Amino acid sequence: MDAALISPAKATVLGIPTVIFSLLIPLVGIGIFTYIIALRLKPLVKASPDPRLDRLPGRFLKMLKYAVGQYRHPRYKDAGIIHILLFAGFMILSLRSTTLVLLGISDGYLLPGMDGILGHIYAILKDFAGTFVLGACLAAMYRRIIIKPERYAVPAKYGKEHTWEALLVLMLIMGLVTCDMVFEGSLAAAQIQSGLKPEIMGPMTGTWLAAHTLRFVPVDLLQNLHLGAYFSHELIFFFFLCFLPLGKHFHVITSLPNVFLMKLDKGTIKPVQWGVDDDQLDELESFGVKKFEDFTWKHMLDFYSCADCGRCSDNCPANAVGRPLSPRFISIKCRDYSFMSNPLKGKPVDGRPFIGNVLEEDEVWSCTTCGACEEECPLFIEYIDKIVDVRRGLVDDGVVPQSLQKPLNALEKRGNPYGKMEKKRADWTKDLPEDVTVKILKKKETADTLYFVDSITSYDDRIQEIGRAAARVLTAAGIDFGILGPAERDSGHEVRRFGEEMLFQELRDRNTDAIVKTGVDHIVTADPHTFNALKHDYKDVPPVAHISQTLIQCIQSGKLRLKPVEDPNKIYTYHDPCYLGRHNNLYDDPRAVIDAIPGIHRVEMAANCRDRSFCCGGGGLMLFYEPIEEKRMGQVRVEMAKAAGADVMVTACPFCMVNIEDAIKTSGLEGEMSAMDLVELIDRYMITEP
Repeated sequence: MDAALISPAKATVLGIPTVIFSLLIPLVGIGIFTYIIALRLKPLVKASPDPRLDRLPGRFLKMLKYAVGQYRHPRYKDAGIIHILLFAGFMILSLRSTTLVLLGISDGYLLPGMDGILGHIYAILKDFAGTFVLGACLAAMYRRIIIKPERYAVPAKYGKEHTWEALLVLMLIMGLVTCDMVFEGSLAAAQIQSGLKPEIMGPMTGTWLAAHTLRFVPVDLLQNLHLGAYFSHELIFFFFLCFLPLGKHFHVITSLPNVFLMKLDKGTIKPVQWGVDDDQLDELESFGVKKFEDFTWKHMLDFYSCADCGRCSDNCPANAVGRPLSPRFISIKCRDYSFMSNPLKGKPVDGRPFIGNVLEEDEVWSCTTCGACEEECPLFIEYIDKIVDVRRGLVDDGVVPQSLQKPLNALEKRGNPYGKMEKKRADWTKDLPEDVTVKILKKKETADTLYFVDSITSYDDRIQEIGRAAARVLTAAGIDFGILGPAERDSGHEVRRFGEEMLFQELRDRNTDAIVKTGVDHIVTADPHTFNALKHDYKDVPPVAHISQTLIQCIQSGKLRLKPVEDPNKIYTYHDPCYLGRHNNLYDDPRAVIDAIPGIHRVEMAANCRDRSFCCGGGGLMLFYEPIEEKRMGQVRVEMAKAAGADVMVTACPFCMVNIEDAIKTSGLEGEMSAMDLVELIDRYMITEP
C-alpha cells in the first residue's frame, strides 16, 4: 500500500522521533502490567495444591466450547448476545492491536501471512468486528445506565455498586476501536486525496465512515489525526491492560485458563487436601479453610475470574429466600481480600480472622450445595468445594450451628441423624403385603441387587411409604433384591458436604464393608443423595442406579406394565432434585417414566426446570438446620408449580418430598395440590395381575 501520510515509526513531533514514544509506551505498560500480575500470582504460589492438568484433550475441548464458544452466555439472552459480540470482536481485534504496537516501531509492519489475500480478508473482517464491538458497547452501556438489571445491584452490606468500572471499561473499548477507525480512516482519506488506492474497507463500517467523513480534511490535519489516533490507541491499550488485573475485569485475562482448568467431575467433593490419602488425615494439623492461604490456587484463580455478572446469585435459592448467602459476593469479597493482602502500594491488610471478617458463618451454613450457581456460571467458578472446605475448618474448630449438633451426635453414635436404634432400620418392611418379601442380606441370604434405603426412608414415617412403594415395584418387576437392614448406616452424603469428613469416612467404610460382604452385583436407591454418594464418594462398590433408571428400563422391557391415569384432568409436573439433575445429569429418565403412564398430562415449570430447577432446601443437612430466611425454599417451589398450572408435584427424592409436602401445607394449598414420589406414582399405576 502506498503511503500518503508519515507513519508513527518515521514521524517527528517538535523534532523528537515518535518511534521513541512507540517504544516507551509498551515498555512502561508491560513493566507495570508484569509487576501487577506478579503481585496477583503471589497468593497462588502460597496456596494449597490442586491437580488440574489431567485429561488435557477433554479440557481443551471444553475450553473451546465454553470459553471460546461462549456456550453458556445465551442463557441470559440479551446480555449473552452482547457479550458474544464483544468477545468475538476482542478475539478478532487482538491481532490488529498487536500489529498496531509494532507499526509504531517498524513502518508498514504486517504479521506473518498478512501480506496477501489473507491480509485483505482480515482487514475487512476487523473493520466489521470493530463496528460490531462499538455497537455492543453502546448496548451494554444502555443496559447498565437505563435498564439496570437487578442482578447487577450491590446490597449495602457488600459495599458500593461497580457500575462505574463497567462503564469505564466500555468507554476504553470504544476508545480503542474508535482510535483505530480514525487512524486507518485518516490514512485512507489522505490516499484518496492523493489519487492513491486505499486499503479495501468493509462498506458501512466505522473505518469506511471515518475515511469518507475525513476525505475533504486538509492533509496536514489528517497527519495530526493519524498520529493522535495512533498514540491515543496505544495509551488506552496499555492503560486498559494494566487496569484489567485491578478489579472484576481481571476475568478478561483469566477466563480462558480458568475454564481450561475447570472441575471435570460433577457431583464430587474435593478431598481434604490433594496428595494426602485418607489414612494420612490424622497427621494433618488442621482441616479445611481457616485462612485465605488454605484455599487451593485454582480456587483463588476462581476469585480473580469472577465477572461479577450476578448469574450465580440470581439462581441461588438461598439468596432468593433471603438467606445471608450470595455466591457472587463470596468471590468478590475473597478477591478484594487477596488484593488488599498484596496491595500495589502501602501495607497489606492486617491479620484479622478470615471467618467473621471476610466470610460470615451464616452465609457458609446457608448453602444447600444444590449447584445452581455453578451450573449457571459461564466461567465455571466452583462454590461447593470452597464452602465445604470452609465448613471443614469450622467443624475442625468445633464451630457448629446449635440445631445441627444433635443430628451429628446421633450420626456418630447410631449411624443415622434421628438417633434411632440400628435394629429398627428395617421396621418399615413390616407393613408390606405378604407377597412382597424384602430380604435382609446376610451370609446365607443373598440377592443380585441391593436396595440401599438410607436413613430418611428407614426412619421417617411419611418417607417409609416411598420405601414400601419401591419394594412393591422392584418385586413386581421381578428384580431379586434385598436390603442391608441393621448393617446399613447413613450414606454420609450430607455429612461430607456439611464438612464432617472423618465421620463421613467412618460411615462410608462401614457401608462399603457391609455392601461387599453381600456379594451383590448392582445397587439401586430411591434417594438421589445416596445415589450421588455411592457413585462419587464411595470406592470399590458395585455400580449404582437411581430407581428412575431402573423403572424406565423395566417399563421399556415390558417387566412393568402401566394402566391409564385415573383422572386425566389432573395436571402433573416434575420437580428435578438437585443431586439427580444438576449433579448427575439425570433429567430424561424420570420424565420418561411419568410419560409412560397412559393419559397422563404433564407440564414443565417453564424457566425453573431441568438444570435450572429450584432447590427444595434439603441438601447439606439442611433438613435439620434452622436458617435465617424470609421464606422457605419449598414454598417458592410450590408456587412455581402452581403457576405452571399443576395439581400434582412429582419428585424423585425423599428430601424434596419432606419439604414440598410441608410447603403445600404452610402455603394453604392442601386440597388444591399434592405431592408424590416417582416410585409411588408407578406403584399406583402398575398392573399387578398377570
